Amino acid sequence: MYRPEIKVIDCTVRDGGLMNKWQFDDKFVKHVYNALTEAGVDYMEIGYLSSESAFDRKEYGPWKFCAEADLKRIIGDSEKKIKFSAMADIGRIDYDDIPLRSDSSLDMIRVACYVHQVDAAIALAEHCQDKGYETTINLMAVSTVGIRDLNEALEDLSKSRVPIIYLVDSFGAFYSEDIDALAKKYFERLPDKTIGVHCHNNQQLGFANTISAIINGINYLDATLYGIGRGAGNCPLELLLSFLKNPKFDVRPIVKCIEAEIFPWAKKIDWGYSVPYMTSGVLNQHPRAAMALMESENKEKITEFYDSMVNSTDSL
Repeated sequence: MYRPEIKVIDCTVRDGGLMNKWQFDDKFVKHVYNALTEAGVDYMEIGYLSSESAFDRKEYGPWKFCAEADLKRIIGDSEKKIKFSAMADIGRIDYDDIPLRSDSSLDMIRVACYVHQVDAAIALAEHCQDKGYETTINLMAVSTVGIRDLNEALEDLSKSRVPIIYLVDSFGAFYSEDIDALAKKYFERLPDKTIGVHCHNNQQLGFANTISAIINGINYLDATLYGIGRGAGNCPLELLLSFLKNPKFDVRPIVKCIEAEIFPWAKKIDWGYSVPYMTSGVLNQHPRAAMALMESENKEKITEFYDSMVNSTDSL
């Protein structure tokens, strides 16, 4: 599946940090950074770009903020050989807290939004472009959006200056035919844009749906080491690189980093496929209830959880 236009974005620290409030130490982040660099990955999404007035640094780790001093500490004295990305959420970053690209180690800012926030997302992304950054808009939770609302959002995005628009399966609810249909719609309605994909793994389809996206011509691909990420996690990076057959990618540094850094975290936090996450995916529901169960003492009481989720959905 070699295609030179394809770019791979690793979201290990950013998406994985949703499970531990970005409390990764420098050793972890440096090892991921070095492994991705050796592996030939195109971008490392190292965290969120957030205003410190919105979050307490005593509660959240440095990768919730991506301050320049923290980024420089990871890069060290050598030249940065991989592009850095950070994600910005609407309402959680003040325009004045976004440095000029010339003053930052970040290369790309990805703006995450829901359909009703598209106008604000465009304004934020274009502000970042004016400061010199590459930008994307990641349109989240489209599995819950009606056709009319989605079409209107894509129409607005088509008129923007933002060059890359992401199809995001936030709840892990999609099957390959959904990716096929949505990819077709995105390409038809966004003819001048590059399309990206971000898949969650609630139904063990994160990798399969990413393959479907590739087959449909989507060129920006998100993944994480060993699938680490919120809830059921993401498309595993090691699977994706192995599938792409691009000679620039080397999977071994990723495997080595998984052994050294990801396996120890797997003993501390729960992510990946489980019946509660499967349930939320099948029902097209936000995984917050499943995450709460998995963090409780009752995480093995899956039948009770399943029944409660199905019954609450039936009553809607």
